[in-house]
Amino acid sequence: MDDTSATPRASAFLPFLVFLIFYLGLSLWANDFYKVPMPLAFLVASAVAVCQNRRRKLSEKIDDYAKGMGDTNIMIMCLIFILAGAFASVAKGMGAVEAAVELTRLVIPPRLMLSGMFVISCLVSLSIGTSCGTIAAVTPIALGLTESLGISPAWMIGAVVGGSMFGDNLSMISDTTIAATRTQGIEMRQKFLANVRIAIPSAIAATVLYVLIGSNPAISSALPSVTWNHLWQILPYVLIFVLAIVGMNVMMLLFCGTVMAAAIGILIGKLDFWSALKFIGDGSLGMAETLFVALLAGGLLRLIRQNGGIRWLLMRIERTVSSARGCEFGILLLICAINLFTANNTVAIVIAGPIAKELAERFNCVPSRVASILDSGSCVIQGLIPYGAQILIAAGLAKSAGVQLSSIDLICHLHYPLLLLLALLVSICFAYRAAKPPS
Repeated sequence: MDDTSATPRASAFLPFLVFLIFYLGLSLWANDFYKVPMPLAFLVASAVAVCQNRRRKLSEKIDDYAKGMGDTNIMIMCLIFILAGAFASVAKGMGAVEAAVELTRLVIPPRLMLSGMFVISCLVSLSIGTSCGTIAAVTPIALGLTESLGISPAWMIGAVVGGSMFGDNLSMISDTTIAATRTQGIEMRQKFLANVRIAIPSAIAATVLYVLIGSNPAISSALPSVTWNHLWQILPYVLIFVLAIVGMNVMMLLFCGTVMAAAIGILIGKLDFWSALKFIGDGSLGMAETLFVALLAGGLLRLIRQNGGIRWLLMRIERTVSSARGCEFGILLLICAINLFTANNTVAIVIAGPIAKELAERFNCVPSRVASILDSGSCVIQGLIPYGAQILIAAGLAKSAGVQLSSIDLICHLHYPLLLLLALLVSICFAYRAAKPPS
């Protein structure tokens, strides 16, 4: 059954409401976000989704659920999780994290560490075009700095995730940029010029915020002593950055980084063959809960689409649009809602792009602005949903490192997406439009 032929139903969103009540409600009631396992919340919501639409056979709905779990994008996401866990574990085992921490402390003053990690994540993600790869590489370093400087892990990882979303939104080689420009039929340069007016002010505001938060006189640390051995140990991170910049697939670069980290660890005597294998295996298994959440979310979101939730939302948006400004607001709502129920910003842009193009042509909206709204809006939601790849990777890596950090706790300390949303709303409200209103 194709979701385009499904009858539009607002009730399709009931499972998502159940998820919010079960997970957020019980967690708030208990005043502890570790009380309710997120996979359990998705199982409860999934059971509600399967019970809906009684006209369809139970076997058909379960089959659809399984197809959602096995969706290509979900499987790719799971592979990235596994490789990210393996790389982070073996890199820590051979001393790469400690070496990177020491070098970072040497370059960035302790009082500017929060803003420094945000800016570093912005630059790395802008260069490599992937937020997931940036988080996988930078998070272990950030966690190491929290231990040595006494900074809150939630603030530090929030800065890393926020910076990674900046580059994912703005980079020329990002999947979201490619999807947004292709669906609107424009050049990347056009989208970049429109997007930079939204993303740069948001990033500046976030940097200032992190400077103010991190300017604690109590944060001080003696400069570390750096040796040549430190430079050898950070080579896996250097390799990941270089390979990403030249365009290597994120899974392949994480695989190469894992192999190189193990090889260097063995050569410098930090690891032997068997301990390297153990670190890789433990790191992969440490992402198990993250994998479960991704799989269950994929199944649930497919049933929501198949039950007519997305079609109902589209119809509601089309009925309320009456001007170019209203069209841009509608496109923002469209991409945010679809991203909410796909948990993948690239997929959300691919789904919403053709519809947004049709609406933009009807109301004479500027294509470059539409592409910018699609990309920025998807990044806003992707950074604020507890089951998004970026949040799951960061929380999973923190857990693997022995740091208790729930997805909700991380989101509460993640401010760049909210600043980006504010910039988007201001841009839509006050931007000059050269296009004529529809006749």
